Amino acid sequence: MRNFAGKVAFVTGGASGIGLGMARNFLAEGMKVVIADYNEDHLDQAREILRGNNATHLIRVDVADRENLRAAAQEALDVFGKIHLLANNAGVGGGGNADDPDFEEWDRSIGINLGGVVNGTKIIVPIIKAQGEGGHVVNTSSMAGVVPLPGMGAYSAGKYAVRGFTQALRLDLAPHGIGVSCLYPGAVKTALMAIPEDDASAPPGEEGDFIRNLWAAMRVAVDPMDMGRLVVDAIRENRFHILTHAEFLEEVQERHRTIEDAFLTELPVPAARAAFERFRRETVDRLFAMPVID
Repeated sequence: MRNFAGKVAFVTGGASGIGLGMARNFLAEGMKVVIADYNEDHLDQAREILRGNNATHLIRVDVADRENLRAAAQEALDVFGKIHLLANNAGVGGGGNADDPDFEEWDRSIGINLGGVVNGTKIIVPIIKAQGEGGHVVNTSSMAGVVPLPGMGAYSAGKYAVRGFTQALRLDLAPHGIGVSCLYPGAVKTALMAIPEDDASAPPGEEGDFIRNLWAAMRVAVDPMDMGRLVVDAIRENRFHILTHAEFLEEVQERHRTIEDAFLTELPVPAARAAFERFRRETVDRLFAMPVID
């Protein structure tokens, strides 16, 4: 989607952090923006920041509640008439470890971080398709969807799943001229995590070392407005991967090499299997490279 002016964006988790950074950059491009968020305080703060801008509409919505989200999408249509760009950005931290016996926080994390992306897509993408004017979808994953993150099994599971879901969506929407991108933030100044002024409250031992290093990184995190600008650039170029934190590059390369080295290349590959995989890859490559409607 190269032309933003006059089009409508729907941003979940849009009242703070990365979501608000995207929303403000979309506004700067001449878009109308629906900011959907669950947190009333964040919505009030966003209203204050955007006071006097008549190209915005703010809605309180729970992305894990499908009927609530469906109603919000209809409200967006009632106000602005169309939706061209969907940013499934709402997310929460925590959720517990992979070996944690608790289900309540796990289900909440998965329900928002993954379920919210699925719900937003299945409710709003059919609207974008029916308009026949192209468009774009940005789903927010995380670097936790690319590299391991200790002690956050639910968060990692949801963000890895968002990555796979977004790849499938890219293939599905390519024939309709609708672009799809996956955003993998690292440290960004957001409301997702409260950062103390000093390290006095960190626990002892290895856990404390991890937390102190995390806090230090967050104190020099990327500004959400800069993230929003990078997202706009990626949408304009229809790039699938939006990877903004180069400090992860070496680890990603090493982990990919580990995967490559794990293949048992001495095992035979029947011709029929090889032929099918060539066909599948050609199909995927063609769909990923399909042009979008401007």
